[in-house]
Amino acid sequence: MSSLFQPYTLRSLTIPNRAWMAPMCQYSAEVFGPNAGVAGDWHFTHYAARAAGGTGLILVEATAVSPEGRISPADLGIWNDTQVEAFRRITRFLKTQNTVPGVQLAHAGRKASTDRPWKGGAPLGADEHGWQPLGPSPVPFDEGHPVPDELTREGIAEIVGQFADAARRALDAGFEIAEVHGAHGYLIGEFLSPHSNRRTDEYGGSFDNRVRFALEVVDAVRAVWPQELPLFFRISATDWLEEHGWTVDDTVRFAALLKEHGVDLLDVSSGGNAARVRIPTGPGYQVPFAARVRAETGLPVAAVGLITEAEQAEKILSNGEADAVLLGRELLRNPSWARHAARTLGAEVHVPQQYHRSV
Repeated sequence: MSSLFQPYTLRSLTIPNRAWMAPMCQYSAEVFGPNAGVAGDWHFTHYAARAAGGTGLILVEATAVSPEGRISPADLGIWNDTQVEAFRRITRFLKTQNTVPGVQLAHAGRKASTDRPWKGGAPLGADEHGWQPLGPSPVPFDEGHPVPDELTREGIAEIVGQFADAARRALDAGFEIAEVHGAHGYLIGEFLSPHSNRRTDEYGGSFDNRVRFALEVVDAVRAVWPQELPLFFRISATDWLEEHGWTVDDTVRFAALLKEHGVDLLDVSSGGNAARVRIPTGPGYQVPFAARVRAETGLPVAAVGLITEAEQAEKILSNGEADAVLLGRELLRNPSWARHAARTLGAEVHVPQQYHRSV
């Protein structure tokens, strides 16, 4: 029987298969007024199509815990009840398709206040409806990017509380998995890495100090997230820097701590915290990072990164390199990837009744 289409249980939640959708920003929310950050028709259609296509778990894109935590003004948010109500429409439909709805809770940190990627993705000034980014240290992401305001201890505590409030709202919105976004050079990842964290207080310097903020967020979210539901954490396994960066060894060490603090699965990506680094990409290029975490810590992992073929995904799982695979761009190209993969592997997957004539 296909490993890819075996159910997977974490805590009391069973996910029907192991072909999952990675969070991918759509930059398509309302920008101004009372509906800022609210999911609209595009988001419903986008996620509904992948659910109808057989995807077992959909992790909704990076969803900001505060207005200042958005990557762009068009990002989704979950800091008010209007946003919660819009998400309910999406989560209700996903559940009718036997798909588990999850959400990635995020704060963009020093990479906040940028334009949509198809408009160049440059930092936005105040005259372009931008805002002042925050970070662990006054170190800009790249040339031409603003110097972020260094967070005070009080500011750190406020953001920890925002993550907890966002988790409460996510539960109210119908999500069954919450993922804390600690990857790709956004705020939590900025604290983890010595490349971006130059602090000299209890949140900087040593490994234990640099992971403090991340663990405080995890603890705050886990305290309000039901014990019967899983909590994920997304990590960049490496900054891809030769020195003064976050490393795979750090990831393994940190993964063991996350497991102790109630994280149920590590979503293993890489990069994003250092501009203009060279990343040796290729099919499944990040899978070895996930495999090492799984082997050395026992923490369940999901592999991501140029996983495109059914046989490739099946091999990753059958070899014990990961517990699930997360697909990104391939699901943008093919919303019914899971249905096609099931046909290729001789497995079964949920098909909407309206589509049964196509089986």
